[in-house]
Amino acid sequence: MKIQKSSNTFLAAACALALTASTAALAGGSHIDSPADPAINADFDILKARVITDGSHLVFHQKVSGTAGQTVPAKVGQLGGSEIYTYVWPTSLDSSTVGFAADKGVLALALTVHPDFDDTPLYDEDGDGDKKNDGDKWHSHWVVLTPDNNCGKGALKIRDIPEGTSPKMPDTWPELPIYIDSPGYDWALNNGEALIRVPLKDVGLSKNFKFDAVTSVIKINENVHAPLACISNVWDIASADLSLPGNVQ
Repeated sequence: MKIQKSSNTFLAAACALALTASTAALAGGSHIDSPADPAINADFDILKARVITDGSHLVFHQKVSGTAGQTVPAKVGQLGGSEIYTYVWPTSLDSSTVGFAADKGVLALALTVHPDFDDTPLYDEDGDGDKKNDGDKWHSHWVVLTPDNNCGKGALKIRDIPEGTSPKMPDTWPELPIYIDSPGYDWALNNGEALIRVPLKDVGLSKNFKFDAVTSVIKINENVHAPLACISNVWDIASADLSLPGNVQ
């Protein structure tokens, strides 16, 4: 069984074990089922989503009909106009839970890849000694999503930080002008499954929140100004209506 995983082999193996255990536990908890859709790229066609507790961690999980993580953006050679491919878990958690200012939008966990830039300056995902060349490796983020019609009618974006302001940010904020955090969580892509392990302490030990699952494309503004990061295409929404119906198992 081939697993694409982060550089922390021990924790990534633990992710896979937690995923196996969660499959057996499905009957005892809440998850989101999503019908297969042949019109969607299979690598982003969500079939099931869940969040489970595993000791001192939460495991965020999506199952797709294709091979999770196999499809990645084409490199364009610059930041402006580049794309980010994502597996996302929007939650009902307040933005302040992970260190942003309070009440700023929808707090979402994301597994992302983007070959044209690196936004995890604290981590060396490929272990080559350079922390600034790893954007083409899958990695985790917390983001705060808000609507902005400049991204398209009814579309969402990663909330911008207005020039000249200094709102509260998490300690692992990568110093980009948007509400994004780069916590360096362990993750795994196991054939048709994507998952991220999150320490319970990082969400205030909270297990009482709602969630959904989304696969999408985020596009960086061609002119590299606000709105900087718009959701330009949504492949699939597990609930179909972003109603956050999932409960932590």
